[in-house]
Amino acid sequence: MLQTRIIPCLQLINGSLVKTVKFDKYGYIGDYINTVRIFNELEVDELCFLDIRASKEKRQPNIEILHQIADECFMPLSYGGGIDNLESAKQILSIGFEKVIINTAAAKDPALITKLSEHFGAQAIVASIDVKKNMWGKYQVYINDGTEKYNTDPVEWATQLQQAGAGEILLTSMDREGTWTGFDLEITKKITSAVSIPVIANGGAGTIEDIEDVVKKANASAVALGSMLVYQKKGMGVLVNFPDKRKIESALAVN
Repeated sequence: MLQTRIIPCLQLINGSLVKTVKFDKYGYIGDYINTVRIFNELEVDELCFLDIRASKEKRQPNIEILHQIADECFMPLSYGGGIDNLESAKQILSIGFEKVIINTAAAKDPALITKLSEHFGAQAIVASIDVKKNMWGKYQVYINDGTEKYNTDPVEWATQLQQAGAGEILLTSMDREGTWTGFDLEITKKITSAVSIPVIANGGAGTIEDIEDVVKKANASAVALGSMLVYQKKGMGVLVNFPDKRKIESALAVN
């Protein structure tokens, strides 16, 4: 197991595995069960699934699909998308998921994070923050799959989510997501400096060096990967894979 968690972050739309670019256009990746089986064989530390349209379309989580994933998966699982109440989270955790990821629902009902944390423990609650720079270079928070601006400062929002009871933050750069251009080190560093809970950096990874940078320069506790793990290379075909763990360990070693 790697000291720094490297987490495949997989996106679902209408029961299909997809990969988006900047929260917009997406490509079809394949069958989610076959993908889980490949990651089982690759012995990844953790697996994250996001139903990226669920909240915007006001859909509850697809428990049938999540059951199939949980039954097949050997590693810890987290899920986000459409979770907006205690019962929904309870159902997901009861079928074998270790964590639930809350984004839009936390903005609509800030008390939800506290309710979930008190009921299930902070370790089971991941608060998701999607950020994007405006034309003046200011970071802004977005919800509903990046379609709705949430008027709060990302650093203040991260602090509030920690105080509410979140055990972890999944921080996604909308500008970098799916681009292979590297993580947004600036906003990651701002968030990691403001909170004491783990921060998972997401959006932009293209190389092992990108992973090294966000961990060493921006103090990310963990890294979520998408495009790197489902494509051969940028602009090439689908190939579910995982970087050489020895190379990752070497890159992340303390000098």
